[in-house]
Amino acid sequence: MIDRRSFLGTMGALALASPDAFAQAQPRRKMAIVTTEWRYRSHAWHMGERFLAGYPINGTWHHPPFEVVSVYVDQFPDNDLSRARSKEFGFTIYPTIAEAICGGGKELAVDAVLIIGEHGNYPKNEFGQRLYPRYQFFKQVTDVFRDSSRSVPVFNDKHLSWKWSWAKEMVKISRDLNFAFLAGSSLPVTWRMPSIDLPLGSELDEVMCVSPGGVDSSDFHALETIQCMAERRAGGETGVQWVHAMRGDQAWEAMARGSWDKGGWSSELFNECLCRSQTLAQGESYSHRFPTTAQQKQWVKEPVVYRFQYNDGVKGTMILVNGLVNDFTFAAKIQGESKPLSTLFYLPPNPNVVYSAALMSKVEETFLRKQTPYPVERTLLTTGLLEACVQSLTYGKRLPTPHLDIGYQPPEKSTFWQT
Repeated sequence: MIDRRSFLGTMGALALASPDAFAQAQPRRKMAIVTTEWRYRSHAWHMGERFLAGYPINGTWHHPPFEVVSVYVDQFPDNDLSRARSKEFGFTIYPTIAEAICGGGKELAVDAVLIIGEHGNYPKNEFGQRLYPRYQFFKQVTDVFRDSSRSVPVFNDKHLSWKWSWAKEMVKISRDLNFAFLAGSSLPVTWRMPSIDLPLGSELDEVMCVSPGGVDSSDFHALETIQCMAERRAGGETGVQWVHAMRGDQAWEAMARGSWDKGGWSSELFNECLCRSQTLAQGESYSHRFPTTAQQKQWVKEPVVYRFQYNDGVKGTMILVNGLVNDFTFAAKIQGESKPLSTLFYLPPNPNVVYSAALMSKVEETFLRKQTPYPVERTLLTTGLLEACVQSLTYGKRLPTPHLDIGYQPPEKSTFWQT
């Protein structure tokens, strides 16, 4: 007979050996998926199907020890896949969230919940934010937790909510009900080229991410790219003091200033980001020439920039330049270093999109171990930062952010995929 100490020792050894070995030593557990819609290339397709068909990791095909037994889908577009996947994999689609996580009964009947509130036909507010019902989904899930006097780990895709007060409440509820709550996107955990992290405890001066995409969509990914690096600075995270968003001519004018002190940002960091890009735009018949300022203005119809300053004085800039790059790059000025640290956050292409496998490996870890590999405060801060930036963009002015006084410590060990 194996005693408890021997069993725990075996589990610890398996966990250190490989995520797959640890997972295969676990009994299969029941899982519910709550999503806005499930179609080709939606986030439910990206993420939920990793728990149905598995994913590659460390050169092998890994099958998580979870059985998706129930699903709630809020909207069914013409190209819906949820019904086909239900027939293929045998899960039940329920008409309400409560029924889904109770398996049609009266009490919680699953061991984990995956919330995917992204994509679908939902209205926008005056700031251009898509009003995805992530908060409402979360509340309905946690109401069942309360009624059942039991809770299980939860993952929330991307930012917590479009509304700051709701995002704060979600984190508080997870603390009150004492369950592991992971959130965010794939950017912090995907591969990097070069495969580097900001050295823990670095004295930072300025950080930047250059990326494609739009407002209240890819800007969250870019901000989270910055945050997963900046949080590793000396003293850990301190929160954000103010934000200033700009677009179009105002952004070009700020860029021309060439430095933070002049109201712009470091041209050295911007150039470093462009030099890490694998998708840098080129003129016809040219191959990998650095674009001139005139070319950048010709190709980028409307740049969007978020400038912000952390409470400890570190400066941050996010730049969306559709038409110039189609990937996410990061650069940082570290005090005492002559050259910036920079890297590409690599996103493998469709249809395999293995970066979602990287994220789901962290979700699986959270569900199995009932603790998160990185703090939900990262996503909470980025959620509030995004809301403040889109408001600044609408109002056309700098906004103070005393409510973003959020401090936390990052994990000591890097959590992005390196093999």
